[in-house]
Amino acid sequence: MSVLIKPIITEKMTADSELFNRYGFFVNPAANKLEIKEAVEATYGVSVEKVRTMNYGPTRKSRYTKTGIQHGKTNAIKKAIVDVAEGDIIDFYSNL
Repeated sequence: MSVLIKPIITEKMTADSELFNRYGFFVNPAANKLEIKEAVEATYGVSVEKVRTMNYGPTRKSRYTKTGIQHGKTNAIKKAIVDVAEGDIIDFYSNL
């Protein structure tokens, strides 16, 4: 089970990372805060102070077509906002 799926790279998260040393990740919905903390520390080599998580449910949609009503939904996701220690930086753009 991979805990970290991908980092959240948006304008809002970039501002948070520059000002407050916070980074966002899409994570596995079954992962808890301790697993997220260990995965970030092992992957990026930083010390994590705090982890906050948010669960987002699926978005349900329906559309009307000539074959009838089509129902569907998106996947449920979980986001984690990670506070790293002062002086630690995660660089998502380095090509190592």
